[in-house]
Amino acid sequence: MKSSITKFSHLQIPLEDVLKATNNFDDKNVIGRGGLSEVYKGRMFLSGKWVNIAARRFYSKHKHSIEFLREISALSSLKHENIVSIIGFCDEHDEKVIIMKREAKGSLEMHLRKPITWIQRLRISIGIARDLSYIHNEGSLIHLNINSSTILLDNKFEPKLSGFEYSINHPVHRKDDVVLSKAIGTRAYMDPEMLKTGGVTHKSDIYSFGVVLLEILCGRKDDDLFLVSLSKLKNENNELLKSIPASLYRQMGKKSCQAFVLNALYCLKDERVQRPDMKYIVQELEKALEFQLPYESLIILQVLTISQWILQNGL
Repeated sequence: MKSSITKFSHLQIPLEDVLKATNNFDDKNVIGRGGLSEVYKGRMFLSGKWVNIAARRFYSKHKHSIEFLREISALSSLKHENIVSIIGFCDEHDEKVIIMKREAKGSLEMHLRKPITWIQRLRISIGIARDLSYIHNEGSLIHLNINSSTILLDNKFEPKLSGFEYSINHPVHRKDDVVLSKAIGTRAYMDPEMLKTGGVTHKSDIYSFGVVLLEILCGRKDDDLFLVSLSKLKNENNELLKSIPASLYRQMGKKSCQAFVLNALYCLKDERVQRPDMKYIVQELEKALEFQLPYESLIILQVLTISQWILQNGL
């Protein structure tokens, strides 16, 4: 492990600095917990300014974990506007900590039920789709941990993907080949074929992304495989649109909604061969946004007209 991590020595941060930034890993600063680690918020003085950080502290039982190295390797080598920014890491006195820039809005999971607009949801979806296309085709990786808690949002609701601890290197010219892997990640987002065959491809990420698209559409998290099953059943009975919160549905242009729904269900095909490539998904989600923009302009015009009428009538 030590020899593997020396190539990232330029990113090392002393434990003393991490302790100062997190107030000695104060429980009050915990902002997230997972199977491998706890995440602490903090502030660190870097390049002449204070930066809000998220310090991911691996549990002691994982102190020799390959996942620690995988995440450092991925975050330090991938360069995309929709990937969380790594600041550095600490590997000292049995402490293994990855320090990242803390995104202002937290995770997508925290906002699913909140009143973020349809057009914001479309742009979040497109940002992650573009990022996954980059990871699959230029980064030569399978992510294997796509879910609404690993998608973070900055202060402008731009998405930033994190959670690369399970990622697998996979050359782009062989990305359709199956790679053996144990069942990892969150069950609700897991490729059904992974459970059947014990293998994954880049289309395992596409299935997980399809679950996220349904969550964005329906404004709820799929914790128990219920949302995907219900959505497929409702689609067969032409009732899927009833799962969309009314306040959100009122914002949607018909063609935009239809394009989004079809794309989500396309990603969720049980058989990998039937799922699209990420480049195709990006194109289809961009179409959904294009379909929405004229409708968005109409909504703004209606609001302005109503506001003007209220002012003219002194209400």
